[in-house]
Amino acid sequence: MFDYLFFDLDGTLTNPAQGITNSFIYAFKSLGIEVPTYETLLTFIGPPLPVTFGKMMGLPESQVDEAIKKYREYFSTRGIFENELFDDIPPALEKLKAADKKLVVATSKPEEYSVKIINHFGLDKYFDYVCGSCMDETRGSKTEIISYALDRCGIDGSSDNNNKSRVLMIGDRFHDIEGAKNNQIKSCGVLYGFGSQEELKKAGADYIIPKIDGLFKIV
Repeated sequence: MFDYLFFDLDGTLTNPAQGITNSFIYAFKSLGIEVPTYETLLTFIGPPLPVTFGKMMGLPESQVDEAIKKYREYFSTRGIFENELFDDIPPALEKLKAADKKLVVATSKPEEYSVKIINHFGLDKYFDYVCGSCMDETRGSKTEIISYALDRCGIDGSSDNNNKSRVLMIGDRFHDIEGAKNNQIKSCGVLYGFGSQEELKKAGADYIIPKIDGLFKIV
């Protein structure tokens, strides 16, 4: 039985495709870089920005900071709300909250933006904490963010009352699954986001569900 449910944001609670892809397009055009295909842009949803611009796009380190700056120039004023809730998320959160589950957002998106998005969609009444990365790119990996979320919940595995076995991480990309494993907690991959079943299985997800209501059988 899981008492603490950690939710990824992009691709798990909301569909941010329009805002994120537009932010990347703005950044690439600002730097005079050829814009990848839309299908490629969708694969950028989830990973931290330094990973996307550095490892995935192969930009030199000297350009990564400028690319992030340009991305956020668009995202902070327009892209942040070019976003929509997945239809079945609010009733699912309502049901989980009624069952006395502790709900936490654990996202690679900067915490400052994440709080605004959660509040914008009226989801703040469901979540005990919103845990994200820092604007200076520290606490950027999913492993670090989940560790931070565990700390905020007072869970360190030192006793039965704060045992990590009571925590489940829910997300749509392999970063969510790997971050959970690195923190010794279970994970659940969702198939309605931006990751594939193959990606989630390869990462070692403990559970995989096609829709969010599949979560009720697990928790």
